[in-house]
Amino acid sequence: MNRGMRILRGALVVVLAVVWFVPTWLLIVNAFTPNAEYTGHAVWWPTRFGLLSNWQSAWEVANLGPAMLNSFVYAVVCGALAVLAAALAGYAATALPGRGKTLIFWLIYSGSLFPMQAFLRPLFSAYAGTGLYDSRLGLYLVYTATCVPFSFFIIRNHMVGMPHEISEAAQMDGASWWTVFARFYLPLSRSALLAAFVFQFVWVWNELLFGITLSFNENVRPVMAALAGLQSNYGTVGPPVVLAGALLVSLPAVIVFLVFQRAFVSGLKTNI
Repeated sequence: MNRGMRILRGALVVVLAVVWFVPTWLLIVNAFTPNAEYTGHAVWWPTRFGLLSNWQSAWEVANLGPAMLNSFVYAVVCGALAVLAAALAGYAATALPGRGKTLIFWLIYSGSLFPMQAFLRPLFSAYAGTGLYDSRLGLYLVYTATCVPFSFFIIRNHMVGMPHEISEAAQMDGASWWTVFARFYLPLSRSALLAAFVFQFVWVWNELLFGITLSFNENVRPVMAALAGLQSNYGTVGPPVVLAGALLVSLPAVIVFLVFQRAFVSGLKTNI
């Protein structure tokens, strides 16, 4: 790549970074504005520090504590189950003998290609008819199912690149297919598994559509549904409180991403 292309690429990256950062900056600055002093116009620079009182109001009005705990459990359990299911499917689609592996890949991966809104009406009817509506089990099922396709895409692409000599040599020593999977394919796929888990953790944590459609009770609903409830109280709590609540519930996903950033980038770079 010549010098001109490098400069153009750098300039494009800077422009995209600024475009992305402007709304984030406005969210942070206005979340710092004391609710009583908000004039109805967005501010570009912090003048007073009201973030803690805004956080307290958002926490109490929207009851964010139980909702954040719900989302944390949903994200960890559903992310782990989806990654395990995707690893088993990826192993079956790459290492086990058989035909139709391309068809299996597209059948599973196509689940990530359709908009989630397409599933809402049949899901809502099915949940209402089976008693899964407004239940933790219902959200576990839908989150795990929606996390499997893209996890499968990441893990399957990683396993495709693994040498078949590994499974052949293990089977010559008498290892079963399950032993090959558990003792060789899973440990060697650690980066892909971790990347898929982080991606799905963040997705489940930020998910709103299913949470607000399939749950109502405060003991069941995820945190983004609770935040949406806070926004419905717009006239009483004020925009700074809503923005402070949004900033607060974003922190766990940001922390998880920063902690596993290197493994996440490495896993996606080598498997997509």
